[in-house]
Formats: sequence, C-alpha cells, structure tokens
Amino acid sequence: MKQIGTKRLYKDGFTLLTAVASALLQCYAIQVFMNPCHLISSGFTGVAQLINLLTEQTGFHIETSLGILLLNVPVALACARGISPRFTLFSCVQFGCASLFLKVLHFQPLMEDLVLNVIFGGFLYGMCVVVALKGGASTGGTDFVALYFSNKYGKSLWQYVFLFNTVVVLIFGAFKGWTYAGYSIIFQFISTRTISTFHTRYERLTLQITTEHPKELLDAYVSHYRHGVSCVDGYGGYSHRPFTVLTTVVSSYEVKEIIHLMKEVDPRVIINIYRTEDFVGGFYRKPID
Repeated sequence: MKQIGTKRLYKDGFTLLTAVASALLQCYAIQVFMNPCHLISSGFTGVAQLINLLTEQTGFHIETSLGILLLNVPVALACARGISPRFTLFSCVQFGCASLFLKVLHFQPLMEDLVLNVIFGGFLYGMCVVVALKGGASTGGTDFVALYFSNKYGKSLWQYVFLFNTVVVLIFGAFKGWTYAGYSIIFQFISTRTISTFHTRYERLTLQITTEHPKELLDAYVSHYRHGVSCVDGYGGYSHRPFTVLTTVVSSYEVKEIIHLMKEVDPRVIINIYRTEDFVGGFYRKPID
C-alpha cells in the first residue's frame, strides 16, 4: 500500500509540473508570438480574447485572463463526471495558472516577421496542449469537449475543434480585419496539426509477436492488458524450428510498455508493428485517470 501511495504521489507531482509548464508555455506563446501580430488563440482562450476585444470599448470590460476562468469553470464541472475528477482538477490548475501568468508575467516579442510568428506561435501553442495531455491534464475548454467525445467513441476529434476555432476566427476577422483572421486560421491549423501529431492516444497499432515461448508471453500479456490476442502456430522456413505468432491490436501509447514486457519474458522475441487504419468490434480503452 505504501508503494502504491508513493507511486500515486509521484504521478500527481508529475501531472502538476506539466500542468504548470503547459500554462507557462501557453502564456509565452500568446505574449511573444500572438499578441504582437494580433492573432487569436484556439479554444476557449480564443473566445476569451474575442470577448476582450468586443468589450474593451464598453464599460463592462472582461479581460482575457478573467474570460478564461469564466468560460472554463462551467465546462469543467459538466465534464468532470464524464472524463475523470483527477483529470479535471489538474486541467483547472492548468487554465488557472494560464490566467494568472497572463496577468502577472510580461514576455517581450522576439521577431517582427508575421509569418515566422504564425509558424512558431502555432507550433508552441500546440505543444502547450500536448505537454498538458501527456502529463495527464489539459488546457480546458474545447479540450474537455474533444476528450470527452474522443474517449466515448475512441476517435480523435481535433479536426472538429479546428472547425470551431475557425468560426471564432471568422467572427474575430469581422471586427479586427480579414488579414489577421487569415493568419489566425493558419495559426490554428499548425497548432491543431501539432496536437494530432504528438497526441496519439486514440491511434491503434497491430502487434505481430513471434516467439518460441507463447505460454509465458500470453500469461504475462493477459495479466497486464485487457486486449484480445490470437495465436497461430508455424515453423521457421530456414531453421525449421516451431514458433507461435501472437497478434493483438493496442493503443499506440501502450506499445513501448508492451515491447518492454515481451522482451523481459523472451529476449529473442520478434515484434512487427503496423498501423491499424480502422477497427470494427469491441476494443478496451483504459479510462483517462
């Protein structure tokens, strides 16, 4: 029990660190690359920027930092049950820190070139989302919605997040100018592609495992994972020695752990990995913790 408690403590500490680092990177990307070029962010942060723009000429001005909190808290409460209370808590830490950092920190622009700001800003903003997701949190807002439905249907839905962001940008363009709106759409595309490239939780891979010790590998695999596995006996065309081919479909984020486990049981195991375009049937996916 003590070992489990220590492991949980380390996991929570790592998630907290990545949430804060993600918020700092988000603040840096907004202040250094986006604000100087009048670009609008993605997700609820972009909506908060839009609200800031629309209310800055009125007596009831809502700053971006405040808008982030007002938009994210209701969605966090609504999605806590559908995703994970722990995940939601650390996501709240992330967007809470982002709101605070935007208020108290001030980073100076690095470049004057608009295109370079769009490219580097889009990549860094996408990476701030990836850092949070890899650590076990998110940047809140549309991340909550995308992860809720992705976890429910087992598919990545970041392309729909991009469509939502595009609508926000078009509203932004009507007030700020279509040139900035166009660059903002490119920025959104780069950040969305960055997230899709590095966050591969919903990507499936097929493992073809060749071994001369099938029972030991099967026992180890079944005791650690809940995916189905099929077995086919054969023999080597060169050595004429009998072997068994185990085939299973897993989530991409499990592959490294499975390979490590297989090599521990059979150092001479051969594993062929290839992408699964689609999968029909029951597939176990570990819940977001």
